[in-house]
Amino acid sequence: MKLQLTSLFAALLLAGCASVGSVDPSQLPQAPNAYKAQSANGAAALTTSWWQPFADPVLDDLVGRAMAANTSVQAATARLTQARAALGSAQAARLPQVGVSAGAGRSSTPGQLVPQPANQFSAGLNLAYELDLGGRLLHERNAAALDVRAREQLLADARLLVQANVARGYLALRALDTERDIVRDTVAAYGETLSLTEKRARAGDVADLDLARVRAELAANEAEALALDRRRVELETALAVLVGEAPSNFSLKPTTWTTALPVVPAGLPSELLQRRPDLAAARSQLEAAQARVGKARAAWWPSLSLTAQGGGVSSELSNLLKSGASTWGVGLLGALPLFDGGRREAGVNAAQAQVEGSAIAFREQFLLALKDVEDQLGALSLLQAQGEASARAVSAAGQALKLSDTRYRNGLVSQLELLDARRSELANKRSALQVRSAQYQATVGLIRALGGGWSEAPVRVAGV
Repeated sequence: MKLQLTSLFAALLLAGCASVGSVDPSQLPQAPNAYKAQSANGAAALTTSWWQPFADPVLDDLVGRAMAANTSVQAATARLTQARAALGSAQAARLPQVGVSAGAGRSSTPGQLVPQPANQFSAGLNLAYELDLGGRLLHERNAAALDVRAREQLLADARLLVQANVARGYLALRALDTERDIVRDTVAAYGETLSLTEKRARAGDVADLDLARVRAELAANEAEALALDRRRVELETALAVLVGEAPSNFSLKPTTWTTALPVVPAGLPSELLQRRPDLAAARSQLEAAQARVGKARAAWWPSLSLTAQGGGVSSELSNLLKSGASTWGVGLLGALPLFDGGRREAGVNAAQAQVEGSAIAFREQFLLALKDVEDQLGALSLLQAQGEASARAVSAAGQALKLSDTRYRNGLVSQLELLDARRSELANKRSALQVRSAQYQATVGLIRALGGGWSEAPVRVAGV
């Protein structure tokens, strides 16, 4: 019987000794050598203050306020604090536990003919230490440390997301202000055209239909201006929430849009993608899941705890700390489950399934990151060509409007032709502005996709 138990004990130890390897990088998705839209001959470096190349003091101020008061960042900070507390608890479990105890009671001594109640006082110092034979406590501590690292990276990702959203909202607001100026200039121009048309109508030079057309165009552009005003209010309140302020106390005055547009380097190294904080967090979560497999396998090991205590017991409180009342004891407590109905095996299977799930989540996050980078690089490449075409269209439409206005005032063309020329110029100006705005949005999107941008000098983009 003794030999059988020894064999069983050895088998359980061997089951617990199955090693838990670290994550094999070759089994994880790898970054491409180059992105579709660019070669890989660049050497751009990440920068933590990626928004500064936009050279806009208002944007700098908004990002700073958001980092101080944004609720999403504060929530991520709180989750990091919780993870650090869990790590502290896991580290404490590997250290000796020391405590003091004290007690007082009154009882009778059994066996006496006439029981005589007596007082009993006790005080002592207790020590307990678990010998981590299978590494269960170590794996638990390592998993908690990886959880902290993941939370640190998720906090960095939350900050980056908020910074990008602030930049996008602010740049959209500045683009909208410029668009509002275009529409208001158009409203003013239509107002002048209406005055001229009314004078000519009173003189009998134009028909009532022409007058009605100008009034309709003027009203339509006034309505469009009001729609842009409404959209501005929405963007402004969204920015207020991002910087952690009440919308009623937040405002940004319209101003000339002079924000610089950072130039994307000719070649971006694919390694930049690997620095994304969300990818780093997913990697840490995968490694933490792997560590928990080790913790689950360590359940096959026996538990062994060393205990010690010392103190005193006395019927008189005054004699409690005297040498005659002292007691002490040392013990070693071991336990080894022989049959648990498959609980430990199920725990290992669950931990391994968590590793597989974390690996799949990492791969999905990696593929989405690749998509983000490719989308923004492709968008910037096409927007550059689109912007050049839009600039030519604006120039041609402006020239056509000048010619049509001169010919209309001289009575050489109909008023309908003038209105068409003005509508064409407005449409082309707004289209060019939208392309310019999309360039800023795609640049911020690329910086977000790469995890923080690069170190490059900004250039100024001429206003539309």
